[in-house]
Amino acid sequence: MTHSLTNAFLLNDKHAWVSAATRGIGQACALALAEHGAQVTVTGRDAAALQALSQRLPAPHNGQHHTVVVDHEDAKGVKTAIRNHVDELGPIHILINNSGGPPGGPITDATGEQFSAWFAQHLLCNHFQAQAVLPGMTQAGYGRIINIVSTSVKQPIKGLGVSNTIRGAVASWSKTLSGEVAPFGITVNNILPGATATDRLTHLVKTRAEASGRSEDDVSGSMQREIPMGRFAQPAEIAAAVVFLASPAASYITGVSLPVDGGRTDCL
Repeated sequence: MTHSLTNAFLLNDKHAWVSAATRGIGQACALALAEHGAQVTVTGRDAAALQALSQRLPAPHNGQHHTVVVDHEDAKGVKTAIRNHVDELGPIHILINNSGGPPGGPITDATGEQFSAWFAQHLLCNHFQAQAVLPGMTQAGYGRIINIVSTSVKQPIKGLGVSNTIRGAVASWSKTLSGEVAPFGITVNNILPGATATDRLTHLVKTRAEASGRSEDDVSGSMQREIPMGRFAQPAEIAAAVVFLASPAASYITGVSLPVDGGRTDCL
C-alpha cells in the first residue's frame, strides 16, 4: 500500500474518539487530529470544558465534532457510553485510550483496592472501548487504536509502584490485541510519553519538593537534567506522534511501544 506525500497524514472522513480530552495530552491529541481533518469526539468528566474544547477544534472534513461526558472511574459507564455513541453515529476509526495516572508511592504500600481501581480505570476502560469500535474498524478496513501509556513500560519509574504495574499490563494487552486484529487493517500501538508539561507533572514536582525539602525549581531542574534534550516535552509533541500512528502513513506499524521522551529512557 502506498500513499502520496500530500495525503499520507490526512484524516479526512475519519472519526476519532479521544479519552480524557479536556487537559494535557488528551486535549493536544484532539486538537492535532482535528487539524488533520478528523471528526473528533472528545470525552471526559467536565461537560463545560468538553464543550469549550469542541468549539476550539478546526471544523472536520465531514460531519461535526461531538462531546461525551464519561468518568473512567466507572468502567461500565464508559462501556455503555461508547457503545451508544457508535450505535448513533457509526464507526469510530481512531481510538485514543488515555486516562489520568495513579498517584505515586512505593509498591510495598499499595493496597489491593488501589490495584483494582486503577486496573479498571486503565485496562478495563481501554478494553471496553476497543471492543466497541472494533466491528466498525473491521468493516471499514481501517482502524487505529493508540494507547497513551508511560515510559515505565520499558523502564519502571521509582516511586510509582501501582502505575508501573498497571502500565505494564496495558502494554501486554495492547501487544496481544495487535496480533489478533492486524489481518483486518487495524493497528494497535502505544505512545510512551516522558516527562511532559501537564498538570500531572506539576503535581509530581510539588510532591517531590515537599518530600525532599527542596524547592520546586530545584526538583524541576534536576528532572530536566536527566533528559538528554534538557527539557520537558510539550503535549503537542506527544500529539504529533499520535497523529502519525493514526494516519495512513503508519499502516504497517503495529504492536510497538514508542517512547516520546527526549531520549531519557536508557534501554532500547
